[in-house]
Amino acid sequence: MPNTTHYTAIGLSNTKAMFEKAMKGGYAIPAYNFNNMEQLQAIILGCIESNSPVILQVSRGARDYANQTLLKYMAMGAMQVIKEAGSKIPVALHLDHGDTFELCKSCVESGFSSVMIDGSAHSFDDNIELTKKVVEYAHKFDVSVEGELGVLAGIEDDVSHEKSHYTKPEEVEEFVGRTGVDSLAISIGTSHGAYKFKLKPGESVPPLRFDILAEVEKRLPGFPIVLHGASSVVQEYVEMINKYGGALEGAVGVPEEQLRRAAKSAVCKINIDSDGRLVVTAILRKFLHDDPKNFDPRKYLGPARDELKKLIILKNKNVLGSAGQA
Repeated sequence: MPNTTHYTAIGLSNTKAMFEKAMKGGYAIPAYNFNNMEQLQAIILGCIESNSPVILQVSRGARDYANQTLLKYMAMGAMQVIKEAGSKIPVALHLDHGDTFELCKSCVESGFSSVMIDGSAHSFDDNIELTKKVVEYAHKFDVSVEGELGVLAGIEDDVSHEKSHYTKPEEVEEFVGRTGVDSLAISIGTSHGAYKFKLKPGESVPPLRFDILAEVEKRLPGFPIVLHGASSVVQEYVEMINKYGGALEGAVGVPEEQLRRAAKSAVCKINIDSDGRLVVTAILRKFLHDDPKNFDPRKYLGPARDELKKLIILKNKNVLGSAGQA
């Protein structure tokens, strides 16, 4: 394999030890998506400051956007920043919603320490076949693999589904047994994007299906479970976006207290993407509205990065419980 980089050469970790520790400690590892340097800076600096392990997530779209070669060196730079800060937080670089064997293989070869193969759009047997193929390849390089059972509604990058389909607990044992995956993403009521629930006036967000989660835990004791689509869609930033020219009416997310409850269970990885996008967009809109003559990107991307870092520290401390766990 020409130009292959193993994740250990970058200083990354796979997710196995992270998940074992999180399961014992009753917290979840934050999995933050990033697309550019400012987001990566915020994630790394926020996790150093809160002493939290972290999973850096990259979707197919983000990998195309950032350029896969540049992305590898951004990860190397991030690990050097951690080292120079005197920190030893464990970091995994993870492919989010990989949809083909070829994409997962390419990520393994370019230094990712963890990949997700999302075969949830396929039939149960085809999902198993595709997931098993990825597992067999990735495990040769000690790369962790996340699979998915059930379908989350919503839109995020290339992932789009009209309706969610809850995970069927009776399928999880066979799926994990036949594929050999290291963790499993399940559908219990979260969804992708900023519009997670369509609420009528006066309605509150429906609770997550903790009964499904409990049944999955019973059938797969001690096995790492993943929650996708778990942004809280912080209303402070939604309101700021709308105030300064945006149009995000009705954007709601998963209440933080439900995520806290999930983090104390077998859920040891919680994915957060939309919240990061909302923070950056809110700060950009406000800055450009307040200072329309300014055209220096550092002047608006810097404050956006700092606000995102602040949010990440709060999430690690108050929602995921991962602060101080590195």
